[in-house]
Amino acid sequence: MSFAPSPSPLVPLPLGTDAPPTCEVPHFAPVRVRGGRRQLQRFVRHRGRALALGLAVTAAALVAAGPGGDDGARGHPATEPVRRHRAVETVSAPVRIADGATVRLLRPGDRVDVIAAEESALGGDARVVARGARVAKVPEPLDGVTEGGALVVLSVPRSTAARLAGASASATARLAVTLC
Repeated sequence: MSFAPSPSPLVPLPLGTDAPPTCEVPHFAPVRVRGGRRQLQRFVRHRGRALALGLAVTAAALVAAGPGGDDGARGHPATEPVRRHRAVETVSAPVRIADGATVRLLRPGDRVDVIAAEESALGGDARVVARGARVAKVPEPLDGVTEGGALVVLSVPRSTAARLAGASASATARLAVTLC
């Protein structure tokens, strides 16, 4: 097979003139793939396994590619080590609020500040006992108990629960809440 060279490098030949001549394709039997349909059905049935395998391989690749400690760390070096925060354990603290009507406004999930108002002969003094306490439950009031306030269950850290218990046990303190 010989190709005709172009007469001039600037003038292109018409399309198709540089293609090789056609030839006849020999006859052959059709190509059939054995079990193709069954393999597809098997894959569809077990696609959860394939997905799990893919996720496991991806996770392993990410772990292998990640930094291998301080010597392989990227980015800016830390000037001081990162402090680990200790998980704060929350407890449920039942608190009797002086104003029962205020407690009826509360719903579980609300955030409140608990204030202890001290009554003395010289006047009143108020202090915040708990900030941003989450209301866990507002129990239904007992029948016939209208005086003495209403009960609310707060989810607070253990140290705050101790302060709440101390403030509610005081004979001169009355507890109030404000919505955050």
